[in-house]
Amino acid sequence: MKSLEIRIRNVWMLYWLIASAVAGVVAYFLDSIVLELGLESMYLGAIAFLVFIALGVAHSIYRYRIWGYEVREDSLYLKKGVFTRVRTIVPYARVQHVDTQRSVLERILNLSTLVVYTAGSRGSDVKIPGLKPGVAEKLQDELKDRATEFELGREDAV
Repeated sequence: MKSLEIRIRNVWMLYWLIASAVAGVVAYFLDSIVLELGLESMYLGAIAFLVFIALGVAHSIYRYRIWGYEVREDSLYLKKGVFTRVRTIVPYARVQHVDTQRSVLERILNLSTLVVYTAGSRGSDVKIPGLKPGVAEKLQDELKDRATEFELGREDAV
């Protein structure tokens, strides 16, 4: 089972930092305008920020530990999830196409996300975040080749 690049935790923590800042501002305004708890509004905002950032750091670290993927003979296997564990098996027969994506933050940290689009319902794509760009491109080519080989094998059988 392969794991993600450790720098992906930084991406996830930065997203939590932004969400924590928003939660802190919302708590500040809720206390100062609506709740009027008698606390200094700044304290409630700071407490909300600190609680959310602590949860975010813990969640990001644990999320990284759980995440893994494996290229198998007939499928791509993924495991992830902090609260709800998800194990996904993507048979190569279902692979439609494979992309790599790089957000601004990922480009700064030299990371990529591999996206595997599968046949089926809308939104049935599978993402593997936190890969080095070279690894993502290599994996993209490998999955494309395996899906093509599988399709050619099916056509020969018919």
